[in-house]
Amino acid sequence: MINYSEMEDRLGVPIGVEEARSRWGALVGAAGEGQITLITRERWEWAALVPLSKVPGMLTGLPVVSLSTAKAKLGELVRQVSEPYDDSPVLLARHRTPVAALIAATRLLGPGSGERAAPPGTPDVETLLRDGCTVTLSRHPTGSGVIAVARDGDGGEVAVGVGDTAEQALRTLG
Repeated sequence: MINYSEMEDRLGVPIGVEEARSRWGALVGAAGEGQITLITRERWEWAALVPLSKVPGMLTGLPVVSLSTAKAKLGELVRQVSEPYDDSPVLLARHRTPVAALIAATRLLGPGSGERAAPPGTPDVETLLRDGCTVTLSRHPTGSGVIAVARDGDGGEVAVGVGDTAEQALRTLG
C-alpha cells in the first residue's frame, strides 16, 4: 500500500496536472538542474518529473515523448507511469534529445524506510566535499521542500537529494 502522507513528508507536496501544465517550461528546466517535482492526478496517481540521472536502469528502449506532447497529455502520462500501473519511466525530449523523465513517485522512496533509495556505495556529503564537489541547496520549485545538488569540478551532476529541510535534503543526497 502506498503511503501518500509519507511521500509528501519525504519528497514535498505534489502539484496537480493543471498547475504543472501552466509551469511546464520552468519545471522541465528545474529537472534539468537536478530538481524533482511531484505531480499528481486524482490525488492517488503520483509521478515525479526528474532529471535523467534519476531514471533507474538503462534509458535505451524507454518510450520517448516530446515536451509539447507531454504537456498536452500530462494527465495521461502521470497515470501511465504511476503505480500500480506499468510504472515504466517515460523520457521527455526536446528536439529528439531526452532532457528529463516522468517516473512513478514511489521509485524515489527506499523500501520500508520512507527515504529515497540511494544507490549502494553512495558517498555522504562530507566525502563529496572532500572530493572537490560543490553542494548547493535551493527551494523546491513547488515552494515546499529543499533540493541539494552535488556537482563535480566540471559542473556535472553527481548527486541529488530532496527533503522538507536542508538537513533532510543533505541526508538523502545520493
